[in-house]
Amino acid sequence: MPRKKAKIFVAMSGGVDSSVSAALLKKAGFLPAGRQVDVVGVHMKCWSSELSRECTASEDEHSARMAAAHLGIPFYVWNFVAEYKRRVVDYMLEGYEQGLTPNPDIMCNKEIKFGLFFEKAIKLGADYVATGHYARIARHNATPRLLQGVDKEKDQSYFLSFIKPEVLDKILFPVGNYTKPQVRALARKFGLPNAERKDSQGICFVGEVAIGDFLRQYIKPKKGDIVDTQGRKLSEHDGVFYYTVGQRKGIGLAGGPWYIVRKDVKKNELVVSKQEQDLYASTATIENVHWLGEPAHLPATFRAHLRYRHAGARAELRKEGDGYVLAFAEPQRAVTPGQFAAFYVGDQLLGGGVIRC
Repeated sequence: MPRKKAKIFVAMSGGVDSSVSAALLKKAGFLPAGRQVDVVGVHMKCWSSELSRECTASEDEHSARMAAAHLGIPFYVWNFVAEYKRRVVDYMLEGYEQGLTPNPDIMCNKEIKFGLFFEKAIKLGADYVATGHYARIARHNATPRLLQGVDKEKDQSYFLSFIKPEVLDKILFPVGNYTKPQVRALARKFGLPNAERKDSQGICFVGEVAIGDFLRQYIKPKKGDIVDTQGRKLSEHDGVFYYTVGQRKGIGLAGGPWYIVRKDVKKNELVVSKQEQDLYASTATIENVHWLGEPAHLPATFRAHLRYRHAGARAELRKEGDGYVLAFAEPQRAVTPGQFAAFYVGDQLLGGGVIRC
């Protein structure tokens, strides 16, 4: 009896990575043992120009549609605008209003790409869901593990640290074994119409926009003081929520460089210092710890990535009272409340937690 074709729903953003993912599945094959596939392209509409003037949603959809047409695969648009606003943007705005620095891309992966999109695809008969992330899935004794992408400069596993572990067995990352230059070359080889389209650098699904400019569209200015670490007033700011710990540019102080070392929401103060060492911390309080597999036996030592592009630092995670403490082997710069710490052993991503202080 012929083996049933695998149905794969590919999230097509309009960018080159997800388009090459669809092409690899459709043209070159990706599943083992030569299993045949039916590939379906899906574009998630999560934002619109009515919500933000920087939105590129219409161009993204057109690019994804043209790539799917070139590959000869079915193409659908699923509207998640309301859910994205509620689950991702509201989370981000509420975090900034509390003086935190949240990560909308991690929440987008958790709630939208590997939440709503994954669930709907499976209900419609998908055997697998694929995306253009630079990450890999490997299996050890039939248990799926999430690994960093081969291209360490483009690796996006950090953004996947909070997805549900049960989805790992049904997701594919076709470009995770390639470098970005190789993906560009594949796009040209496959003749994809968006082969030369530049990468998006903005907020997930919103477009290229400076975070401060985006926040100003939703959070009203609130003037307050800029003070040094001794409490002496140096100048004024227009709202602590527009700034982040470690920021050096855009503070408006002469005689620098000045660094933002702390935000005091209650006092509406930005605390700054000329001494970069004031940004370093030996420990961080962690909450909402999430594991992609069996929880680690604590205390345990990991390589902790404190933000995207962070090189990683050796650290011990231990339970203390009702929470967790991450103790670094060497002090780390700009440990920022609201950001996520991702825990690795070698190439494997084990999980993560939210930094609180």
